[in-house]
Order: sequence, then structure tokens, then C-alpha cells
Amino acid sequence: MKKILLASASLLALTGAASAADLAARPYTKAPVAVASVYNWTGFYIGGNAGGGSSHNCWDTTSVAGAAVPTTSEGCHNATGALVGGQIGYRWQSTNWVFGVEAQGDWADLKGSNTSSPAAFFPLVNNTKIDALGLFTGQVGYAWNNVLWYVKGGAAVTHNKFSGTLAGVTFGTATDTRWGGAVGTGIEFGFAPNWSVGVEYNHLFMGKHTDSFTAFGLPFRADSIKQDVDMATVRLNYTFGGPIVAKY
Repeated sequence: MKKILLASASLLALTGAASAADLAARPYTKAPVAVASVYNWTGFYIGGNAGGGSSHNCWDTTSVAGAAVPTTSEGCHNATGALVGGQIGYRWQSTNWVFGVEAQGDWADLKGSNTSSPAAFFPLVNNTKIDALGLFTGQVGYAWNNVLWYVKGGAAVTHNKFSGTLAGVTFGTATDTRWGGAVGTGIEFGFAPNWSVGVEYNHLFMGKHTDSFTAFGLPFRADSIKQDVDMATVRLNYTFGGPIVAKY
């Protein structure tokens, strides 16, 4: 019996060894290549913005009742308030450089006033209100993946309402739509596919414009008004397409 058991054990051992030898070696599999996500700024975008602004306005009287007078300074004031609006544009990216064009329009409520200086022909309170403005600009920027810093420049437009008041009574009103130049800068952060948020600052050079005021339907005075605007906004954009691409 012992001989039979020993023979059986030896046979099983030999069979197991042969089976292990017949098993194929595990094939070598190369580890998958890591894929990095890269934010792509190329595409059309649309968004909204909100913030505040300040317009510096300096008034100089140039005529009274239709007759020219020596230019007389009436002083300056700042018209400040809130802005809200939207923007639409297109960007294209080449390596880390980003180029773009954009149109922006905002409703505004920038108001300010000052009492005309004693040298002026009347001690009126001069009032300025900007109720709308727009920007038409080009952009050049540099991207660090999903962070974009850019500078911009182009044309600007403001719609203004001017008036003079004395003891609460309005003596003369005028409106104008004036064109000027704009420069600015901003930084934008892509926080999700297609979505980005940023902050932006712009300075508008609106120059001088002569406005003729009427009171009770008659010519009252004319003023040369010099205007500059500073504005800062927070922006939210949605870019159409797929801003995330794979980089191997």
C-alpha cells in the first residue's frame, strides 16, 4: 500500500510540474500614455458683464445766446455709477498667443455735477449723465493653459445727456453721441468646459465736443466739454465649441 501511495504522489507531482511548464508566460503590456487636458481659447463667445465707471467731464463756455464769447472754464466733475451689459466676440489661438475681436455694449448710470466757477457767465449747476456706452476692440493675449491675460484697443462710443440747473430749474439741455478711442486689459480664467470668468479695465478717450444748449426753445449757450471714462467690469463668457483638447 505504501508503494502505491508513493507512486501516486510522485505521479501527481510530475503532472503538476508539467502543467505549470505548459502555461504561457503573461504577455507584457505597455502602460497607457498619459493625456493632459489643455484649454483652447479658439471660438465664438458671448457673455455678460457688470461693474462701475467714472467719467471726468470739463466744461468751457464758448458762446452765449448764439454769440461767441472768450472761452471760459466752468470747472470739472466726475460722473460715477454702475454699468451692466454684454459682449460678443471671436478668438483664435496660436501656440500660447491668443488674438480676438469683440463688440461690447453697456447700459450706464453715470451721473455727476459741479457748480460753475464764478468766472463763468452764470453760476449754474452743470450736470452730466452717461446712459450708454460701447466698445469695438481688437485683443492680443497670452495663455497659460486656462488662464488668459490680454490687452485690447479700438473705438469707443458714449451717449451723453447734459443740462444746467439753477435753483432746481433747468436752463439748457443738450445730448450727444460721441466717438473716441479705448485701451484696456483683462485677465480671464476658464473654470469649466466652455465657461470662463474674468475682470477687465478700460480707459476711454472721448475728447472734446461742443454742445449747444437750448432753454425754452431758444439758444442759450454752447460749451466745449472734454470727457474721459474709466470702467471696470466682471465678465462671464460662454465659448461655443470644445475648448478642452487632449495633448499627448
